[in-house]
Amino acid sequence: MSLSRDFWKGRRVFLTGHTGFKGSWLSLWLSTLGADLVGYALEPPTTPSLYQQAGVDADLHSIIGDIRDFPKLSAAIAEFKPDVVLHLAAQSVVRTGYEDPIGTYSSNVMGTVNLLEAVRLLKRKCVVVNVTSDKCYDNREWAWGYREIDPMGGHDPYSNSKGCAELVTSAYRDSYFPPEAYQHHGVALASARAGNAIGGGDWTAFQLIPDLMRAFMEGQPCLIRNPLSYRPWQFVLEPLRGYLLLAERLSENGADFASGWNFGPLDEDARPVSWIADTLKSKWGRGASWRQDSAAAAKEARALKLDVSKAADGLAWRPALRLEQTLSWIVEWYKAFEKGDNLRSTTLEQIQSYERLLQGLPQSERIEDLSLHAG
Repeated sequence: MSLSRDFWKGRRVFLTGHTGFKGSWLSLWLSTLGADLVGYALEPPTTPSLYQQAGVDADLHSIIGDIRDFPKLSAAIAEFKPDVVLHLAAQSVVRTGYEDPIGTYSSNVMGTVNLLEAVRLLKRKCVVVNVTSDKCYDNREWAWGYREIDPMGGHDPYSNSKGCAELVTSAYRDSYFPPEAYQHHGVALASARAGNAIGGGDWTAFQLIPDLMRAFMEGQPCLIRNPLSYRPWQFVLEPLRGYLLLAERLSENGADFASGWNFGPLDEDARPVSWIADTLKSKWGRGASWRQDSAAAAKEARALKLDVSKAADGLAWRPALRLEQTLSWIVEWYKAFEKGDNLRSTTLEQIQSYERLLQGLPQSERIEDLSLHAG
């Protein structure tokens, strides 16, 4: 369940997307683990941003650059010579995909091509985890979770671009980094598909948690587009732990772990948007409210689940923080922001609390006894 501090201490890690929400959480965590970290990304995508609020730039060498700029990206990777590459940089919003499909495809598809080509030219042993999305699958809105062997797809530009990024990853693995020839090329390439990662410090526009928190703090009702949609909600550190555990296993035995992996919550934590809104409203208290947006919304999937049995069996990964507690931690973070508290301390304290939770879980608990078949 827990990460290996011995593995990460001094490990040379190249992280794309370090200025974003997930990238900022991951940067702070890797720094506490002792990694030698270089980040490559655009300027923080929101104002405010967790990257600035938590002083993430104090813990790494930051390179401001675009993953679509192949010469700059390739030069940065060649100079650093990383042991581990974690690729999180992407256009990550479904609505933005509708508004800017060219930017979405160029970032999510060609950005991935650029990253993998830079690794190919590096010609040294390296672990690569390409982070895509649960939306990469051809979503039939089934009641059961999608498995790693199910076909890629996506019916909107963002989701489709993530399916394409998975196909690019598979093509590079088959063409240049085949697992059966791992001893020859030394590159272990895997992809990670996660559900909706939520937590403090997310200020992304047109996303449920940030929209609710902004509205609650302003004392205004939050307008929600699709209150009946189900999503695989999970605390942000849950999938991040999956990415890092996967990187550890790839380093130990790349040939066995170079494939796609799902990371998501338990069945009962796949909840409708309305339940999330009502629960956060209750936890926030006075002044919190929401209502359905009457304006026409872009089409989004109504239901999406992941089967995470492979991660449970192969990585000994399973969810640690239940959704109810996750929402309490989110309210705690934004209340700290509202009070003007030190948000770096707040974020690091939640990382430490999460690590203590991992260490306190019963190690005798059988993975197969848990309900692990939904995002």
